[in-house]
Amino acid sequence: MSKRRVKYCCDMDRPVLISNFEKRKWIRVRPEEDWNVYWSSVLTVRNIFKVETGYRLSDNQIINHFPNYYELTMKDLMMRNIRKYRRELERENSPLSVKDENGKYVHLDFIPVTFILPADYNMFVEEFRRNPSSTWIMKPSAKSQGVGIFLINKLSQLKRWSRGTSFNPTAVKERYVISRYIDKPLLIGGKKFDLRIYVLVTSFRPLKAFIYRLGFCRFCHVKYSGSTKELGNMFVHLTNVSVQKKADEYNSVHGGKWSIQNLKLYLEGTRGQEVTDKLFDNMRFLILHSLKSVASVMASDRHCFELYGYDIIIGNDLKPWLIEVNASPSLIATTANDRVMKQKLIDDILNICLENGEYPSAKWNKTPDESKLGNFEILVDEEASAPEASKGACAKVKKTPVWK
Repeated sequence: MSKRRVKYCCDMDRPVLISNFEKRKWIRVRPEEDWNVYWSSVLTVRNIFKVETGYRLSDNQIINHFPNYYELTMKDLMMRNIRKYRRELERENSPLSVKDENGKYVHLDFIPVTFILPADYNMFVEEFRRNPSSTWIMKPSAKSQGVGIFLINKLSQLKRWSRGTSFNPTAVKERYVISRYIDKPLLIGGKKFDLRIYVLVTSFRPLKAFIYRLGFCRFCHVKYSGSTKELGNMFVHLTNVSVQKKADEYNSVHGGKWSIQNLKLYLEGTRGQEVTDKLFDNMRFLILHSLKSVASVMASDRHCFELYGYDIIIGNDLKPWLIEVNASPSLIATTANDRVMKQKLIDDILNICLENGEYPSAKWNKTPDESKLGNFEILVDEEASAPEASKGACAKVKKTPVWK
């Protein structure tokens, strides 16, 4: 071990964080003191990187967010960046940008049809009238944990809601996104679920990202129904733990969670290994290209790393849909298994982001030996494949997922 003692700041009182820091015998200091590692909230990191502060990080300091992390995690910005990315690929005549006879992307169709309100209000109305029997889900752009979400299947519902809020088609302070609802999700035991997949990004230029094998599924505690009578029942439709733990049927032992490995075994047994492998490859594909969509606009500061929480819903046809990306995925342990998994997650992150898992250095390229990756595996490493890339080859991407 290095003789230098790491000094850390943390403005989130999460046992899985503090226990990892203490196990490494790190010293806790206040933000105004000299620190080496800062595990911060998104509000803190925005204050640190504000131009007005003039704060400059030294070579022995790293922090757990990129300055403009929100380009991927604010729902409206994520949508805009993916739209822009698609258009750029079309201009380049990339094979990835091909469309079918109905005008849908063959490869890049991994986000439900989405509009940003109020800017896209007229386009949304036009789309809704083309499909008057469709259901849509409305979300505030910058909120999480299911706050402010509701479903509609009539235009009058949106108009009635807008009259009771600050929203109207011409003036609004808070932006919203409205997406076509995935009304035929894959069900297990008759219940809807989504996946939480952790992705660690250590650089955006060159893009360097790792995917965690130990993600989980989050289940609703009430059986799914597409009936319009259940449109307002969030226990049927929203998988957020913050919502589901209020349900009468909530089970605090398993917390409505299932490991990704259990899901994979279930799908292999019910749908077959070939289609299951294709599903997991498609999930890696959508994660990779969502990261590529923001790579050019991200402030890829060498002092930063980011743990993203990807929320993905699987359709009954085993098509994965990206729902949203979280900049501060919950580190609260809701069950014993959850605590063990999140303890490992933080430990593995620190081993990647600190050279030899010991002392931070912004000069460290955060590319440890594969034996040090723990439960992470490389999703993409453009730096490692730079010579091949210069010849027109793709970046190094590990294609075979080994989910546990």
